[in-house]
Amino acid sequence: MRIMPLAPLCDPWINNNNNNEGKITDRRSLLHVVAGDSTDEHFGKRDSPISDGDASSTTEIEINDVAKEGEKANASQFELLKVLGQGSFGKVFLVRKVRGRDAGTLYAMKVLKKATLKVRDRMRTKMERNILAQIHHPFIVRLHYAFQTEGKLYLILDFLRGGDLFTRLSKEVMFTEEDVKFYLAELALALDHLHSLGIVYRDLKPENILLDSDGHINVTDFGLSKESIDSDQKTYSFCGTVEYMAPEVVNRRGHSTAADWWSLGVLMYEMLTGNLPFHGQNRKETMTLILKAKLSMPQFLSVRAQGLLRALFKRNPVNRLGAGPDGMAQIKNHPFFATIDWPRLLARQIDPPFKPTLTASDETHYFDPEFTRKTPRDSPALPPSATAHELFRGFSFVAPSILEEGRERHRGLLANPARMHIPEARPSSIHDEYEFKEDLGVGTYSVCKRCIHKITRAEYAVKVIAKSKKDPSEEVDVLLRYSHHANIVKLFAVYEDEVSVYLVEELCRGGELLSRIIAQRHFSEREAAAVMLKLANAVSYLHANQVVHRDLKPSNVMYASAKADADSIRIIDFGFAKQLRAENGLLMTPCYTAQFVAPEVLKKQGYDMSCDVWSLGVLLYTMLSGEAPFATGANDTPSQILERVGEGRFSLCGPTWANVSELAKDIVKRMLHVDPSKRLPAKQILVHPWIVQRNSLPAANLHYSTDPAKIKGAIEQTYKAIGCAANPVPLCPVNASALARRRRQHRPKSADGL
Repeated sequence: MRIMPLAPLCDPWINNNNNNEGKITDRRSLLHVVAGDSTDEHFGKRDSPISDGDASSTTEIEINDVAKEGEKANASQFELLKVLGQGSFGKVFLVRKVRGRDAGTLYAMKVLKKATLKVRDRMRTKMERNILAQIHHPFIVRLHYAFQTEGKLYLILDFLRGGDLFTRLSKEVMFTEEDVKFYLAELALALDHLHSLGIVYRDLKPENILLDSDGHINVTDFGLSKESIDSDQKTYSFCGTVEYMAPEVVNRRGHSTAADWWSLGVLMYEMLTGNLPFHGQNRKETMTLILKAKLSMPQFLSVRAQGLLRALFKRNPVNRLGAGPDGMAQIKNHPFFATIDWPRLLARQIDPPFKPTLTASDETHYFDPEFTRKTPRDSPALPPSATAHELFRGFSFVAPSILEEGRERHRGLLANPARMHIPEARPSSIHDEYEFKEDLGVGTYSVCKRCIHKITRAEYAVKVIAKSKKDPSEEVDVLLRYSHHANIVKLFAVYEDEVSVYLVEELCRGGELLSRIIAQRHFSEREAAAVMLKLANAVSYLHANQVVHRDLKPSNVMYASAKADADSIRIIDFGFAKQLRAENGLLMTPCYTAQFVAPEVLKKQGYDMSCDVWSLGVLLYTMLSGEAPFATGANDTPSQILERVGEGRFSLCGPTWANVSELAKDIVKRMLHVDPSKRLPAKQILVHPWIVQRNSLPAANLHYSTDPAKIKGAIEQTYKAIGCAANPVPLCPVNASALARRRRQHRPKSADGL
């Protein structure tokens, strides 16, 4: 057997001023590092690089993510069938979905107990969920749902019936070169996809490679992966399974995506020979071998296979095959892969060398019977620590494909309301707990009533939404997330039956803001500033979380207290509210938006935000003047109103405005600017001098001359006109247009009469 020399780079026992030894678990005689040594294990912290001339620091950024719209999952929707695996943190079950669009589908359910997870393990669990939520690739396991309970985390993944590659390798000892070529090619495509997203996988080994029912590979377990790494950047964590670590990971001088290509070489060597290239009696010896040992190259391997191994086992990552911007192209062009049709492989059009033999009666044939013989039981979990609640905020997720199919089902649900289900709804009937009283308001899709809790006798408002007219899922979701804000109406409970959804909300006893003001016929500029401060604060909070209200008309601003003080201002009716989401289903946050959302979506969201500000401007104009800015009364036609709105035509003159400060006029002009891009954002309203200096504004009442009924009529006409304009106009043939008819009537004739 010929010996191939590999030059060492450095001594692995260099002092790096870190006394925390990584925790190791011995599994299959392999050393799996489950705790890193460097500070980059903590999200949002900057890596602490060890001095290295080529090293560059990088910042790891947490994705502030979460959840989805549409159908929400919980543990009760899954039937436990068998145990697929078990570890110190939890179990993996084979489950069947019993409710929802995908009822009957088999999944793998990974259940982790929060109380047994150390802080780093919790971070890695959330990292795995974040990464899986981003990725959709034919050779990477797919996350379908993620949710949590008080004590547990649940990841619902593809159930891959072929088991893991290690199980097959342990049975066959080694694979043929043709088999290895196929698996390596699919793995290379998966790794390249991860690298293109700035993700270093860092835990490539046979146990983390699963086979689906057709025999194609699926990479799984992203708990040790690292995000936000460019091809020329490095990270300094010390983690992974020691035997598969690249030299630059072992010596802790910083590693990049090139480390995964070394691990691919280790996996290739193991599949071809049945042995690991570097495997000592203990951790220290194994690491020394990785850095210094000569590699034994079996002579029964083909020249092309040996050449690929040598190219992958370059101790200098810069020279390693796969490193650099054209690394994947170099791998594809290597002679070992000469017979691979890469486009067909990516399209899964090449038959795998091994197709699992499966029967409906034995779905777990390729899983360890040590686990599958156990009775599937999701045991109770210990209560988690207080910090676990914040750490796992936003863990929930539903796959984009499920969301997309959910959108296609929307019309069907409206046509058949009994099929619509709100997961947050309580199982009991609302009529068992509340007495319904008089109507408070009637809208297009809903009616609002006063109700009384039968036991506590507390009064609430209940919004009754007809399922046949509107899907309230988005409204419920937004209120559950954001109604804790002081100036947003509180949502206390959700109920449903076959025809309606019931939202039990805070009862606003003070009535509508504008109705109360114009009924009093006087309001001071100082009071108006105090009200606008509360409203702008709430809208700014919503916009910061990428939520737009889209229906901020005066009737949706109310006083919670009968005293009608500014602190009791509430924004109500989120029926048209919208939460911006990326294509992968994650909620958008300020630091996450630009990378994942198309420009036209951002532009639309920015437009919607500016419309919210415009609505606040209309309200402020009316509070200061007792008049509507774009309508003079209920008799104004929609076309007249829209013309004024479109031209930004409103007046800041007249007897009423003579007593209004210049700062107030300035903020009104900025909020009602005709160009949405030049309109004042909600967060800038809060720092406008008129708001900042509100305590020094005039306290004298601004007397309104216009009749209150006329003011309300003008405001209602304004929003009605805008609502009509938002509806799409049915298109007719071009020759049916008024312009075409005029052209036919006045078409000039030529001298010859043609």
